[in-house]
Amino acid sequence: MPLPRPTALINMFSPTTTDMITDSGSQLALQSPSGWLWGFFEWFLIDVYGTAMNLLSAVLGVRMLGYPYMQRAYLAALCIGVIGPLVGTFLVHRQLSMLADTLAHTAFAGVAVGLFLNATLSLSLSPLLTAIVVAVGTALLVELLIEYAGAYSDTSLAIVLTGGFALGSVLITATDGGIAVGIDAYLFGSLSTVSKTNVGLLVGMSLLVGTLVTVAYRPLLYVTVDATAARAARINVSLYKRLMVVLTALVVVSAMQIMGVILVAAMLVVPVAAAALVARSFKQSILLAILAAEFATIAGVTVAYTYGVAAGGSIVLAAIGVYATVLVTTELTTTSIIGRIPTQIRRPAGRSDRTIKADGGDEK
Repeated sequence: MPLPRPTALINMFSPTTTDMITDSGSQLALQSPSGWLWGFFEWFLIDVYGTAMNLLSAVLGVRMLGYPYMQRAYLAALCIGVIGPLVGTFLVHRQLSMLADTLAHTAFAGVAVGLFLNATLSLSLSPLLTAIVVAVGTALLVELLIEYAGAYSDTSLAIVLTGGFALGSVLITATDGGIAVGIDAYLFGSLSTVSKTNVGLLVGMSLLVGTLVTVAYRPLLYVTVDATAARAARINVSLYKRLMVVLTALVVVSAMQIMGVILVAAMLVVPVAAAALVARSFKQSILLAILAAEFATIAGVTVAYTYGVAAGGSIVLAAIGVYATVLVTTELTTTSIIGRIPTQIRRPAGRSDRTIKADGGDEK
């Protein structure tokens, strides 16, 4: 859809302008901000991004880049590769890697709630909307449990994780398996089911998450590295902790359609783990994690299309491959450097080769 000219944008808000216009058979509510934003997104998706991908397909001779559903899949993968590590870096350094998996399973329960209500009450709720509501509510609950459970935070996460998956399974069986077919795409992810709405949601969430993390980066960093010092500096630690778990819930739900519930948490952890092996600062860790995730998502989507396998599994395996490569390379490089250090430097003079064993001290 072509982007309206500046004069058209001015006339939109004049009293004589009609409320609706028709362009290529579709109607756009100009008086609704969400409608105008959606029209702008469609213009970007088709006329800008789609045209660029078609040109790339013609230049490289790769036909799949010209298919609209593959273009949507690649755009969704690029967004996942940004927001996953962006939020996951804070979680991993807070030692809350399990939180992403917990929220993914509760998001599964949210999807089941939406499908169950649609099947039993003849409603038309979006499963993603109910998943967002359930996941955000659970995220806030989990943060409270972590805050008050102390050393038993992992137990709290395990209880919420299993409870969410149990609720989802009960709702599925409560309708005699009638919604099981609809929920498979959310469990394992799918390239063919990535619609414009899903991509629009993911792009919107990417902008929202990226903006919030950029604005609140410094206090989030203080809270992640040393919450006690952050409190001493009069930073509202509880507020920023809750903000981070809510952002995690939004990322999980947004990526669920292409990654699947079972594997979505991996993109918040595995690229960050790979970046942590070589990063020298927190910002560098975020940047390297995003680069690793982008490579994994693009490679995974390509493999999924080429061999007809699950996109989520392909992306996660590619991310694990990146992690293994970085780990092996780092180990070999470190061993090589240590091997070139002279023996006199590696073992100080006067020190024997035997291992010093701990004892109870001198009885005297």
